[in-house]
Amino acid sequence: MKKIAVTALVALSLTACAQSGGGSGLGTKQTVGALGGAAAGGVIGSQFGGGTGKLITTGVGTLLGAYLGSELGQSLDRADEGYAQRAATQAYAAPMGSTIQWNNPESGNRGTITPIRDGRDNSGNYCREYQQTVYVGGKAERANGTACQQPDGSWRIVS
Repeated sequence: MKKIAVTALVALSLTACAQSGGGSGLGTKQTVGALGGAAAGGVIGSQFGGGTGKLITTGVGTLLGAYLGSELGQSLDRADEGYAQRAATQAYAAPMGSTIQWNNPESGNRGTITPIRDGRDNSGNYCREYQQTVYVGGKAERANGTACQQPDGSWRIVS
């Protein structure tokens, strides 16, 4: 269960960061974060169990993702998004083990992302596993994930 929560956090944190700029109020960011988190959590939860167990893990993943996405979407602002996104882009090209840091001096939110392993997926796309920590309001949220480079050069979070 802990692995599901951590994986969901990575997926939804970048989903919330990438999508929360649609409005100026906290409600919009929180809603987008919750929706993105629910989608990511449901997909991740569906990877576990079988039969009824799969339905349960999908439901739990959806609820957990919605909650975590809502919390993160409520906390990160547009400037935080930009800092975090630039750090992620740098981490995709940084040497393994290099920690890329971001900091928003206006909000006090900050984070790190460290590529820890690379390889290829079943389709031959270059992928990087990473560790991420986001500090919001002084509280640290840690997660691991994997992003793969797409044929067009963009990166997509796959877990």
